[in-house]
Amino acid sequence: MTNRSHADMVAEQSQSKSATSALAASWRRSMLKHGLDPADRRRPERLSQSELQQRRSARERFLHVAGPQLDQLYGLVGMSGCNVMLTDADGIVLDQRVSDSDAAQFQDWGLWQGADWSERMQGTNGIGTCLAEGRQVIIHRDQHFHTRNTGMSCMDAPIWGPDGRLLAALDVSSARADQTERYNRLIAAQVAQAARSIEATFFRASFPKARIVVASGGDMTEAAMLLAVDKDDLAVGATRAARRAFGLEREGDLRPRPAADLLGRDDELSGFDRAERAAVARALARAEGNVSAAARALGIGRATMYRRMKRLGLGEK
Repeated sequence: MTNRSHADMVAEQSQSKSATSALAASWRRSMLKHGLDPADRRRPERLSQSELQQRRSARERFLHVAGPQLDQLYGLVGMSGCNVMLTDADGIVLDQRVSDSDAAQFQDWGLWQGADWSERMQGTNGIGTCLAEGRQVIIHRDQHFHTRNTGMSCMDAPIWGPDGRLLAALDVSSARADQTERYNRLIAAQVAQAARSIEATFFRASFPKARIVVASGGDMTEAAMLLAVDKDDLAVGATRAARRAFGLEREGDLRPRPAADLLGRDDELSGFDRAERAAVARALARAEGNVSAAARALGIGRATMYRRMKRLGLGEK
């Protein structure tokens, strides 16, 4: 396919009312919404070193959490000539892993730290389209909007922040001519798994004083459904998947709710009785079932402890 024919095809599909695929929709956004030219051969714009450092500093904790996962992912795909990149929500590349032998080529293509790979600037591409649509994507070679990017294959997955907002994109890019779409799908599965791990680890790090509860019933192919529960058994944080599953606020701070209400734990007790039972159960657990020791910890007598245990439905261990 010649350079001109690719540009013509993209232009035709972008303006066709009958083209309804997700790819055509992205091409249409690129041309009609963002005013891009598929034949434009300019490389992506890059931030200055100081501008990049400012962005990295603002996301230092996230980058620290993500680093080990980037290393692990690169260990799986790096030997096949792939470039692993992590961007912010604007599509700016903040961190990457690439071999020394491939670095010059990827830098020449603009697949480098500080480059802007948003769909607004670069048209249909793995990073930009992943962020624009908030979903995992594979953009294989001539599926790219710009002709100059048709030698690449890009596999991307979104990363959602603890506040439910889109936080980043994780990308693996390759320019191997022999890389098949089937191989791309294998890499894409690794990218998705790494993105879920980064998201879950950063969520845990964002609530250091809370215990993290894994909610059941979620599709394990999607991001984990995690709740952050404070010392009063109130859910004070939730991952995007948990927010959607439990009908919580889509974005922003979470209004504290009893974790038991969300998790569906139901019993005959309510209000203070349920809170008291939790306190008594914790005391018994800490005392390894020794009722006398648990009573002393609660500041009550042994007989009172037995009466409360009976009323609250807690048997002596």
